[in-house]
Amino acid sequence: MTKITAAITAVGKYVPEYVLTNKELETMVDTNDEWITSRTGIKERRVLKGEGLGTSFMAIKAAEEMLQKSNIDPTEIDLVIVGTATPDLPVASTAAYVASEIGAVNAFGYDLQAACSSFLYGMSTAASYIESGRYKKVLLIGADKMSSIIDYKDRATCIIFGDGAGAVLFEPNYEGLGLEDEYLRSDGVGRDFLRIEAGGSLMPATKETVEGKKHFVYQEGKTVFKYAVSNMADVAEKMLTRNNLTEEDIQWLVAHQANKRIIEATAKRVGVSSEKVMMNIQKYGNTTSATLPLLLADYESQLKKGDNLIFAAFGGGFTWGAAYLKWAYNS
Repeated sequence: MTKITAAITAVGKYVPEYVLTNKELETMVDTNDEWITSRTGIKERRVLKGEGLGTSFMAIKAAEEMLQKSNIDPTEIDLVIVGTATPDLPVASTAAYVASEIGAVNAFGYDLQAACSSFLYGMSTAASYIESGRYKKVLLIGADKMSSIIDYKDRATCIIFGDGAGAVLFEPNYEGLGLEDEYLRSDGVGRDFLRIEAGGSLMPATKETVEGKKHFVYQEGKTVFKYAVSNMADVAEKMLTRNNLTEEDIQWLVAHQANKRIIEATAKRVGVSSEKVMMNIQKYGNTTSATLPLLLADYESQLKKGDNLIFAAFGGGFTWGAAYLKWAYNS
């Protein structure tokens, strides 16, 4: 019996129209374009404006673009997973709503939350469903409205994050293409350094938590940077050594877009030259769960069947990991 692998067969994206530039941030908080660019590589980020628009709005748009491009009937989709740190609502699944809105009436859906590693963890989950043989089409979306949890008076975080969504379809492959290997990790020490303090069961919302700005992202930048650099580089390198791959074998490094210096350090560790590193942080900033699928969407035209891609991500929790995927189609 031919082994089933799980391959990405289609991609889509959505970013909001509103562009928040470094120049505009200079008018909001004590910072400047040169400082932001030199330390993060970010020039601008997108912000979702409009009343009643949440993460699902962007997830739906990205999924619809993917469906339209690939001419797929949404009723054929078996499962919708939305990786997100900013669901529309507590309790009610964003993925279930997205599935209904795009016409995936035969699918079940749920959210996956691993901060900036959500999409990477979702790749593992989606691939496992496909490899089991029980499901044929799994839609994986990474989407976050980070502007909804950012304090635009906190220069440690407001310069970094943006809004966006990316979607991919996983389907069975019988040519050995798709997800080949993965290495996923976590360490609970991370919640001291990157978190939203209030709004969960530990500290439910009160007048005092709102006034104290405890519903916004808090990040201890230096500590998170140190962990991210070492761990993302470690797991990316592990993907190469474990699969007997050299730099020449790798066509693309697909790294989480948190900070240009972290991406460059990861590339240096695995020996991948800069022209093989996918990069769009300058346009979007850190879109959390959306960074990896947005990279795939932006670079889709350059991807060729059989290309070897190394994914790497690091997020709050801490969560991190890497994956090795063979691209399944010529765009």
